[in-house]
Amino acid sequence: MNRIFTALLLAAAMPAVPATAQTTGQVTQAITGTRLDLSANGEVTRVPDLAIISAGVVARAPTAAAALQETADKMDKVLAALKRAGVADRDIQTSSVNLNPEYRYPENQSPQLVGYSASNQVTIRFRDIRNSGKILDALVAEGANQISGPSMTIEHPEAALDEARVQAIANGRARATLYARALGMQVVRVVSVSEGGGYYAPPPPAPPAPMMAAAERSYTKIEPGEQKLQVSVSMVFELR
Repeated sequence: MNRIFTALLLAAAMPAVPATAQTTGQVTQAITGTRLDLSANGEVTRVPDLAIISAGVVARAPTAAAALQETADKMDKVLAALKRAGVADRDIQTSSVNLNPEYRYPENQSPQLVGYSASNQVTIRFRDIRNSGKILDALVAEGANQISGPSMTIEHPEAALDEARVQAIANGRARATLYARALGMQVVRVVSVSEGGGYYAPPPPAPPAPMMAAAERSYTKIEPGEQKLQVSVSMVFELR
């Protein structure tokens, strides 16, 4: 009797488990018709509003200290030119500082140290793309002897990508309807949708600039052009 009474007390002390908590898997509705799997793309175009360019200075000197000092002096002038052009501090970032020994290799002799080369690189985000070429010319005049870029991009792409997503879904639905009609069926429902990701298509090369009058001074031109933003989705439909 005591054992039965004790067991009843333990059972009463255990917390009640809701019936819903015993169900661990999700209930999915089976496809009873014909399954159609397809992928669709959505694409929009935008004019880039940001040009990212790398600019730097390289110097050679007999000693490591002299090479670093020369690059530091040149970079000070480059940074000052950027500030005068109105480039904000947040759009200028040091990307690398390098120092390397340089050797001469005489025949049948040990390598001989002849000096050092130093480089200092900054990454610059230009928001005024059309005038960034003039700024680069000013940087070269101040001692910048390494420039690469530009990489065109869109600073806030989400709104444009959302448009591409809506277009991708619409394209997927239209294609499903086409398949269903060809099979003599109808689209019953969308079973699932998954996004494969969005990406930027590189802009086509800019056409060569027209010839300018001899009296007019030429300068580096950077044209933003247009950039494609694409989103791919995978969709599953049920046809009957």
